[in-house]
Amino acid sequence: MNKIKIAPSVPTNLEVEKVKENHIRLNVYPYESGYAISIAHPLRRLLLSATAGYAPIGIKIEGVQHEFDSVRGMLEDVAEFIINLKNIRFKIKDPEKESVTVEYSFEGAKQLSGQDLENEEVAVVTPTNFLATLNEDAKLNFAIIIKRGIGYVPSEDIRTLLPEGFIPLDAFFTPVKKAVYSIENILVEDNPNYEKIVFDIETDGQIEPVEALKMALDVLQSQLAIFNSDINVVDSKESTSGSSSEEQIFFEKIEQLGLSARSYNSLERAGIEYIGELLLMEPKELKEIKNLGKKSLDEIEEKIAELGIDMEKISPQMRQAIASKLEKIKS
Repeated sequence: MNKIKIAPSVPTNLEVEKVKENHIRLNVYPYESGYAISIAHPLRRLLLSATAGYAPIGIKIEGVQHEFDSVRGMLEDVAEFIINLKNIRFKIKDPEKESVTVEYSFEGAKQLSGQDLENEEVAVVTPTNFLATLNEDAKLNFAIIIKRGIGYVPSEDIRTLLPEGFIPLDAFFTPVKKAVYSIENILVEDNPNYEKIVFDIETDGQIEPVEALKMALDVLQSQLAIFNSDINVVDSKESTSGSSSEEQIFFEKIEQLGLSARSYNSLERAGIEYIGELLLMEPKELKEIKNLGKKSLDEIEEKIAELGIDMEKISPQMRQAIASKLEKIKS
């Protein structure tokens, strides 16, 4: 029997399967037709771009001036050494720390891999990844800055963040190696048009896949939270070039109020130049202006009332925007 709905169905089933280490598969259903992709696609993008991970952002090698240099006793040149280093995935052991500088020293014949870089401050989640080959004459001393972040940051943007002597590295923070989904049709109460999301998530081991999923969901919810705030609708007929005439009053000089010399001088001495500064003030703040007598205060309040602006209808976001613009104008 066909029914007319007044709200879409809400999915009730969530199945999580561990495919292998650091790899899970989610089955989420049932979704109304067209809803599954609306959820899965933005979630996939956030998993790949907004999940925080760790990466080396700078390296300082003793005796090396730039990345095209070489190190005595090391088979690989510095450029190749750096490429190998960026393929090693670290994790800062102290969750309270966002950045650490770790120092290493190696001598003699040895083949270095990720496991040789683990110490009290950092874990290495790719212990078998190759780093360098040293011979018996080698002496390799270097320091790495490891930082927590999201997405990809090129070395050009990192250069100014590093202490002198450090070579900047392209930073690949994202710990999610794989985030793919498929949409399948399922049958619900004789209706074959319902949908199921099958989502595969795999990480490099810096964080668990479920943790990555929760992090992406938190980001998605925070991005949508703005729509839960008060939404003030401005009639397009009352606005010009994105700013209403009412808003423009905030940026007019206080001379436009036609105040007496006494009142004007009191405001000027207090550093108040624009009408918006008065409108954004609480009554208590206005009364605390130095050398502002009761007669002048009454005059100013009367002039403000004549403007006909209901400040209670101005949202906190708009107040902040006005205050920021006034600050820029005065600076």
